[in-house]
Amino acid sequence: MEENKSNIKNTRRDFIKKSAMGAAGITIGAMGFPAKSYARIIGANDRMNVALIGLGRRYGAYLPPIGNKDNNVNLKYICDVMDSQLENASENIKKRLGIKPKPEKDMMKIFDDNEVDAVFIATPDHWHTPAAIMALQRGKHVYVEKPISHNPYEGELLVEAKKRYGKVVQMGNQQRSSIESQEVIKAIHEGAIGNPYLAVAFYTNSRGRTPNQTVQAPPKGLDWEMWQGPAVHREYTHDTWNYNWHWYGWNYGTAETGNNALHELDIARWALKVGIPDEVYVEAKKQHFPDDGWEMYDTMEATFKYGDDKIIKWDGKSRNGYVTYRGGRGTIIYGSEGSVFVNRGGYRIFDRKGKLVKDSSAATQEAGTALGGGGDLSTRHVNNFFDVVRGKSTKQSSPVEEGVTSTLLCHLANISYRMDSKLRLNRTNGHIMNNNQAMQLWRREYESGWEPKI
Repeated sequence: MEENKSNIKNTRRDFIKKSAMGAAGITIGAMGFPAKSYARIIGANDRMNVALIGLGRRYGAYLPPIGNKDNNVNLKYICDVMDSQLENASENIKKRLGIKPKPEKDMMKIFDDNEVDAVFIATPDHWHTPAAIMALQRGKHVYVEKPISHNPYEGELLVEAKKRYGKVVQMGNQQRSSIESQEVIKAIHEGAIGNPYLAVAFYTNSRGRTPNQTVQAPPKGLDWEMWQGPAVHREYTHDTWNYNWHWYGWNYGTAETGNNALHELDIARWALKVGIPDEVYVEAKKQHFPDDGWEMYDTMEATFKYGDDKIIKWDGKSRNGYVTYRGGRGTIIYGSEGSVFVNRGGYRIFDRKGKLVKDSSAATQEAGTALGGGGDLSTRHVNNFFDVVRGKSTKQSSPVEEGVTSTLLCHLANISYRMDSKLRLNRTNGHIMNNNQAMQLWRREYESGWEPKI
């Protein structure tokens, strides 16, 4: 294993060296795009070569838009560090699309292929930003699942990398591409409920007991060292790789806020037209199955306070299925003259007395609290990514800057929980001003040789 670990680190260092040399070209015009990137803009009629990296629960959501002949896309690679994932995805894609993309376990080989135009990153959270930056350095457009970063520092890096390499970066917050959500947000901004002042975002699920970790050999077919990648490496523990890494500490995951709150907090922020808050404070605790392997809170109430008298509240209950609001997830926006309820299924507008003014029942089919997701909104979101990459549209549903800001709210809630402290923030960059120890959590510790760099 030590030899394998050394080889992976050497591969990573070689990749960074080549990426730095490739990005050293001149820039063109005021846009500041590297010459290499400018030369690789994809024409409307050119076939786009793409790769899927991470073949767990989300990759299936990309197949309908990839398989749509109007998008003129070729799925050249599929990539995962687990043999069974590669095999299952290969069979599924052949059945659904009638094609057989090349299987690959090492994403860096894909980044090195100059024929690949764009990549989809659906890995665990700790890989999102490092993989996205490596792809950008090699001239790829990037669609990256939420959360767009594992920590606030990575968000800063990714925004800078997008600017430097001149490529499209889209986060997988698919509700941004909902016609109904776009419609009601526009109505809110045009005064449909007066002055919006409060948004309550919520998520309710009844997740069960999480296995306690037990040290054992990695499952057959899993490249555990590559799975860990930029995270601090440790011995494998039972049931980590498939999903429970979300709850096994902070080395890999971002808890339920990064896993699910991000979607609704993003809608709340969009509706209120706010960015970085002035204050963040939370009440959070592990309330269920006290002796199981879940290591962080499973219940959280968070408050994001803005200086212009606007507030976002997050009500997250991961393991108590009582439906407090209407449905398992959504966002309620309160205004001086009414209120709005919006989720992936549509929206309802009410006047100040609570009378229903408009009801939009969306025809979309998009998963809510079920694992995996996928559906019409994901298809629209990927189509938007393709259109922006090709230059067919200049209106990107989820620019990287928006994704990073919404993700930052999740990180700040987690930091407030971990420090048991209210956070006062610099509204310009989100840096924590009242707690030096909390600011130490702005970034993470990386495995030596794996630190993301631009």
